Amino acid sequence: MSLVDTLVVLVTVPSADVGTTLARALVEEHLAACVNVVPGVRSIYFWEGRLQEEGEALLVIKTGRERYPALQRRILALHPYSVPEILALPVESGSPAYVAWVRESVGT
Repeated sequence: MSLVDTLVVLVTVPSADVGTTLARALVEEHLAACVNVVPGVRSIYFWEGRLQEEGEALLVIKTGRERYPALQRRILALHPYSVPEILALPVESGSPAYVAWVRESVGT
């Protein structure tokens, strides 16, 4: 896996507890090398025609491009929202040793 094959995936969840449950499943299933659960996120957005403001947690997921389709399917299966935020961002630069660890962890 090169840097181009490494992704950071951002997912918001309703709470840190929900995020921890989802994160554990993704790491245990080798879909993610690591998931950071960042509590205390405040999200402001339009949903169903109304301005919403909610407390959430943010998951910062590290994975490989080849694992992304399975990771996305698993998030959609486990996530409580009908339309969860799932944004995959390519890694343009990073530590070669960390990228190698991500590759080893997700089996790509």
